[in-house]
Amino acid sequence: MSVNEITETRQYLTFKLGNEVFATDVAKVREVLDLTTVTAIPRTPDFLAGVINLRGSVVPVVDLRLCFEMSKTESTRNTCIVVVEVLLEGESTIIGALADSVEEVIDLEPDQIQPAPRIGTQIRTDFIKGMGKRDTQFIMILDIDRVFSAEELSTVRTQDSVPMAMEVAA
Repeated sequence: MSVNEITETRQYLTFKLGNEVFATDVAKVREVLDLTTVTAIPRTPDFLAGVINLRGSVVPVVDLRLCFEMSKTESTRNTCIVVVEVLLEGESTIIGALADSVEEVIDLEPDQIQPAPRIGTQIRTDFIKGMGKRDTQFIMILDIDRVFSAEELSTVRTQDSVPMAMEVAA
């Protein structure tokens, strides 16, 4: 969905990565969890922090800071996991995303959202749905379905099947 398709007020969950504020449509957010034990899985991409047990289900957790070529997320009292539902090849997938902190749920009017900047062909901005403006602050609104390439998500999905066997054994 592009900025032009946003014709009504929407709610967004805002969260911080470093000093930057990001947002995603609340309709994509399942829940926000306090940071819990993340079990690392060997031989996975750097951005895959590991998996968590979410009420008996294995959920892969990604480090959004690494996805955006920032430094690795450090664990603080504000660090949390935003559990989101993303579409991969038309199929729903549940993923946890590490965030430095969750801020709030905000309403943004269509006129408060501008298209993502076009910065040539070398820099990917296709995962940014738009730039929200609230007071004097810009908020990068993520198209959470596009944050990860299909290749990256299929890697996460393949890894997801490995711990399932461990879950049954547990």
